[in-house]
Amino acid sequence: MPLDSVRFAILGPVRVWRAGQELSLGRPQERALLALLLVRAGQPAAVHDIVTALWGPNPPHSAVNVVRRHVGTLRRLLEPGLPTRSEGRWLHRDAGGYRLVTDSDSLDLLHFRRLREEARQAAADGAYQGAVELLTQALALWQGPVASGIPPETRAHLALDALEHEYLTAVREAADAALHAGVPDAVLPVLRSAAADHPLDEPLLARLILALAGTGLRPEALTTYQAVSARLADELGIDPGPELRDAHRAVLAGAPAPAAGAEPRPAARTAAHPVPVQLPHELPVFTGRRAELDQALALFADDARTAGTVVIGGMAGVGKTTLAVHLAHRIAGRFPDGQLYVNLRGFDPSGAIMEPSEAVRGFLDALGVPPERIPRHVDAQTALYRSVLAGRRVLVLLDNARDTDQIRPLLPGTPGCLTIVTSRNELSGLVAAHAAHRLTLRPFDADQARAFLVRRLGSERVTAEPSAVDEITRLCAGLPLALACVAARAAAHPHFPLSAVAAELREAHGSLDAFARTDTSADVGTVFSWSSRVLTPEAARLFRLLALHPGPDFTAPAAAALAGLPVRRARLLLAELSGAHLISEHAPGRHTFHDLLRAHAAELVHAEHPEAERRTAAHRLYQHYAHTAHAAGALLAPNGDPVPQPAPADVQDVPPEPLADDHHALAWLTAEHPVLLAVLDAAAGSGHDRLACLLAWSLEPYFDRRGHWHDGLAAQRTALDAALRLADRALETRGMRGLARAEGRLGLHELSRPRLDRALAMAAELGDAIGRANTHRSLGWESEQQGDLAGALRHNQLALDLFRAVGHQAAEAGVLNSVGWYHSQLGEHREALRHCFRALTLLQELGDRYGQAATWDSIAYAYHHLGRHPQALLGYRNALALYRELGVPYMEAETLSRMGDTHLATGDLPGARASWQQARDLFTALGHPGADRVAARLAGQQGHEQEEHVGPA
Repeated sequence: MPLDSVRFAILGPVRVWRAGQELSLGRPQERALLALLLVRAGQPAAVHDIVTALWGPNPPHSAVNVVRRHVGTLRRLLEPGLPTRSEGRWLHRDAGGYRLVTDSDSLDLLHFRRLREEARQAAADGAYQGAVELLTQALALWQGPVASGIPPETRAHLALDALEHEYLTAVREAADAALHAGVPDAVLPVLRSAAADHPLDEPLLARLILALAGTGLRPEALTTYQAVSARLADELGIDPGPELRDAHRAVLAGAPAPAAGAEPRPAARTAAHPVPVQLPHELPVFTGRRAELDQALALFADDARTAGTVVIGGMAGVGKTTLAVHLAHRIAGRFPDGQLYVNLRGFDPSGAIMEPSEAVRGFLDALGVPPERIPRHVDAQTALYRSVLAGRRVLVLLDNARDTDQIRPLLPGTPGCLTIVTSRNELSGLVAAHAAHRLTLRPFDADQARAFLVRRLGSERVTAEPSAVDEITRLCAGLPLALACVAARAAAHPHFPLSAVAAELREAHGSLDAFARTDTSADVGTVFSWSSRVLTPEAARLFRLLALHPGPDFTAPAAAALAGLPVRRARLLLAELSGAHLISEHAPGRHTFHDLLRAHAAELVHAEHPEAERRTAAHRLYQHYAHTAHAAGALLAPNGDPVPQPAPADVQDVPPEPLADDHHALAWLTAEHPVLLAVLDAAAGSGHDRLACLLAWSLEPYFDRRGHWHDGLAAQRTALDAALRLADRALETRGMRGLARAEGRLGLHELSRPRLDRALAMAAELGDAIGRANTHRSLGWESEQQGDLAGALRHNQLALDLFRAVGHQAAEAGVLNSVGWYHSQLGEHREALRHCFRALTLLQELGDRYGQAATWDSIAYAYHHLGRHPQALLGYRNALALYRELGVPYMEAETLSRMGDTHLATGDLPGARASWQQARDLFTALGHPGADRVAARLAGQQGHEQEEHVGPA
């Protein structure tokens, strides 16, 4: 019996229709749960987030059971007659929480986002009238405040600010498209309404002024500008920003709207953007595939101006990635704006398939988008990614994709970019919907296989034994991966006749049932089994154990931990495995499996190693990463929220990476970033909950330093879930602090502030003075974000008293600077200097260079406001030297901006301009909105100079 169609609405009152009939949504908590799931738009909501949303910081002990009952009620509401405890079609258990299955046809929020994306594509193609029509449809879906009707105490936990931001962005985009299309009257009503609700939103008001003038209402446009200027001065104490001033000048000049057909300003372009070069190394012995290569190159005969998408398909081991990488290197020069690469792990035997959001975030990072500008939702991330690529020529290689849904968010949205996709699946949806060109690889025939072996073994040896070559080709089913393993064995023993190699292969027995195919007559697992049997016993054991590694690649120290061996010995064994083509070294010191070989190793490790031995090996691996991450985190943030030391481990069995200083720590964390995320999930999913907590908390300084706040949020959620499973109140309190800080970094203050309040109460109950101090410290930052500087100072003073009471000098030093900074922000500059100089002395004794840089900046700021400008400049120079040494461009730009103010105060106009220009360039390279702020200072100063040099007529 077919399922009834179901539609959901969240853009206004929460509503549901089944088979065209609106449903009654029952009790308030059930409506609130549904609202939370709808806001997540197909992403899972963790159980602890649901509990917090429904009950706030003090849930009842039965909360989780009540949530389960609500879930069951919702399932039966959506699917009457659903048996008890059945999951059904719509509401699934997922990732430690629940996920409502929705798409753009069933949820108005996703329909809104799809229309916005189509409108952006239309605008990028110059079809501004079409963009206006699409955005008008999108905005019409909003029937009032999001999730209206839900109790206010619950709405505070739903992260609705981000959705309101999406609405305002769509209004601005509609206004831009309408102005370009010459139809500003089409958006004037919605602009008026949005401006009335957001009377301090300068970009929105600038567009309202232009639209009013464009519809002939020039007097009202000028009156609106005057009213906005007065409101900004009265409520914020500021003058209108660049966008408002530009709109005002345009109205005065009589040209309020851009000329028809004028190019819109790209949404996320920067003057100086990095050029990513991410392609893997090309195989030096590439051979064969001439016809397929010529077919692909023919697609780009016109200089790739109509480049779109190429799908390289075929069975596992047939050489899809090798051809894709070779092709990409051949044509990379045609894409001067760079090359992006990602292994989507679509068929990874471990099941660690990459989510599109993870891939998009990685691409945005490579393209130079600062983390704070990356939205939380994958649809918005995709839109930003396409905006960044607009007008650029970039080659994108998506390797090992599972299906069209995984690929679609990663496709560029404008012509000029080329996407190469490899997949075992046909991806017919991609071919049909995106006009992708498909190349299907088949196993080598006899001639191609012979040429392959000649390239690796030499013509003389292959020609001498044609029968043996034919047998090897047959036993390998013509698959390049299997042939490479056999060729490696033969090359390692140049005096072995190929007939002997063929005989060994014939007599071997193996299995790879997970990859059995009907289109090959050979058991390719036999080739892999034979290859692993000719290894030394130690190398064969390591090959099997490496299947337990959850990450995309591994290093010698990680392999040593898995096998309980010295690193030097593990490195030699990895070289043996690489020589046998069972693993590959895709980057210096970093090795990986083909997923067929990983699957084969997984079969072997489960067949030959009992569960207790496998669990012990995995525990050694998790300890290796936990110990090294703990040391790295302490180097990056010596005065940060302390992380308990992992359980002592045998140095020989679990060798941590040697990290000499914070530079080495940052380099290790950067290289291991995707591995650490996989290890964290694997540890949490296999009962190693304490190690999962410690690993996540150790990574917090790295995520914060690099701005990987989305990954930080996911990691802290995993840690808190693990702490709750352990039923350890101390770990739970620490986990709540970590998650709250991650939420705060992403602007989720409606979640982070209540969580910190609860963490403070729990730390007090436990008598944990350091926990209380660190919570006050975090509450201070939260207060600053909400404009409560007095509250920020008060929380940091409380933290300082607690750190002093327990003798935690490193933390005391950092908080002393924070106390000084907030004194200065409140105008108490002499008191600020007293605290900051004490902080500086302690930080120098501790060797904390990052803390020293921040403190020199605070000292310089206080001196500037006391009129002691030479001392301020000295402080800024000291801060800059340290930030540059540490590689922290955002903080360097902030210091340069303030340094320019000090130069200006001394009358040194060239010095001010030089500092501001450097700051602007750094902000621009980061894609940070600070660039506009500094550019406005430069423009204002230039205008002032021009006024001073105007002589009499």
